Amino acid sequence: MELRHLRYFQAVAEERHFGRAADRLHMAQPPLSQQIRQLEAELGVTLFERTTRRVDLTPAGEAYLVRVRAILRAVDAASEEAQRIGAGLEGRLELGCVGSATYSLLPALARSLREQLPGVEVAFQGEMLTGDQVAALRAGTIDLALMRPPGESADFADLAISTLRQERFLVVLPAAHRLAAAAEVSLGDLRDEDLIVHAGHGRSAMYSAVLGLCRSAGFEPRVGHEVAETSTLVTFVAGGLGVAIVPEPVAALVVEGTVYRPLAGEARIDLVLATRADDDSAALRRAVEVLRSQVAQ
Repeated sequence: MELRHLRYFQAVAEERHFGRAADRLHMAQPPLSQQIRQLEAELGVTLFERTTRRVDLTPAGEAYLVRVRAILRAVDAASEEAQRIGAGLEGRLELGCVGSATYSLLPALARSLREQLPGVEVAFQGEMLTGDQVAALRAGTIDLALMRPPGESADFADLAISTLRQERFLVVLPAAHRLAAAAEVSLGDLRDEDLIVHAGHGRSAMYSAVLGLCRSAGFEPRVGHEVAETSTLVTFVAGGLGVAIVPEPVAALVVEGTVYRPLAGEARIDLVLATRADDDSAALRRAVEVLRSQVAQ
């Protein structure tokens, strides 16, 4: 028995006429009649009562039609689902975001993905440090990472990493700080300040970036606190526990008692997207297209 036998049976059962069923199936009537007889022989039951005027279903045929319709609907649905998944129109993705992207990019990106890929279930993990995103990509718990460049000290050949945009630096200051009214803040102005930074030990690319900026200005930074989340970092600044250097999009996070001022100079930090190099998911490709379009806007 093949699926075509079930489709032949359904056509005859619905048309109640071999000639009309043959026309519907775009085939000649004699082969259709032969296929139905073969199906009945295989099942060992009579599905149709045939007269010179009409074709009726037997009780066995009525019951068989109910099952056949369900089977063919399931087969058609499976085919459509496979085609949609193959085209990237259905599926599930998990995206990780560093803190600055969580506040500046994620809201608009989530809306765009819902609008343009409504059949793709997308989950987000915000406030993820770069090192944690690299580990999550390799573990398969996220599929796409919005993060900072992970550095050159390790082998990242298993990841596909590309730059989305470059972002300048801002300094987050308590509102009552002596530099709060300045048009911009230089690195030298921060020489004697307690710095609040993202967690070090390879987990955060921003930790390395901030230390590199300070050392390039000729001083070793005085780290007061290390934190895992950007929201905590800005909150600590609001509490007067120190100052911080952050990428410009963090300014989307408004916390009472803080001000953002440009960091003098041309220093920039990349925001990159990363995926597993061997991930050829069509849904992922479509999501990356939406993401790049969102960033371009």
